[in-house]
Amino acid sequence: MQSIIKSICVAAITLLSSHIAVAQSGVRDSIIRFPFMNIGFGVYQPGSDLADRFGTGSMLSGEVLYKNKRNFVFGINTGFLFGDNIKEPGLFSDLYTPEGQIIGLDGLYAEIRLFERGYHVGATVGKVFSFKKPNPNSGIMVLVGPGFLQHKIRIEDIGNTVPALRGDYKKGYDRLTNGLRLYQFIGYVYFSNRQLANFYGGFEFIQGFTELRRDYVFDNPDIDRSQRLDLIYGFKLGWTLPLYKKKPKAYYFY
Repeated sequence: MQSIIKSICVAAITLLSSHIAVAQSGVRDSIIRFPFMNIGFGVYQPGSDLADRFGTGSMLSGEVLYKNKRNFVFGINTGFLFGDNIKEPGLFSDLYTPEGQIIGLDGLYAEIRLFERGYHVGATVGKVFSFKKPNPNSGIMVLVGPGFLQHKIRIEDIGNTVPALRGDYKKGYDRLTNGLRLYQFIGYVYFSNRQLANFYGGFEFIQGFTELRRDYVFDNPDIDRSQRLDLIYGFKLGWTLPLYKKKPKAYYFY
């Protein structure tokens, strides 16, 4: 995951360094080519197999994209999933007392907190369908692309009192799952004529074709290991940073 994030950061820095000067570049009058970055936040609903594990969650997303003179768009995108609505049935069933509690080494009931964690990353292509107003670079943006999806249950043992939930033992309960994903987005992107405000918003959809990646599951050794269909859909809003090339200076000769 760290190598993926590093690659995205390098790509973003490369685009920034090659288009560091931001200036008016005819965005009002004509379709122009330029890279841009999106940072967004949204709320999503899980579907299919993912709905058996998690409830409503949130996603922080980022994109590094390039738009050409025909309003075609291509680049990379990523999103980080997080939430605290865990519905995994039978989790820790081998650790519970008959009263439904987990006892720590201190003889007290352990405080276990569960969170959803995950991410997706991949390539994306698409197009901006312009209405000509407020300018021919803004309009309905459609993106699609392949990539990778991963999610798991983050386990926090407050006080670290349960040996079965320390270190690598947590892996026997975290349900680490990953695989290929398909991504779609449809929404509106706005590039201001005066560069005062640039934003985007719309609906995104993710279909993950994933599998459980842990060799052992302590609380359910017979867990289903067949391929899963993990669906994610929701609405997001975000900030857009267009990186226009600086206009060349005009020289006059007499």
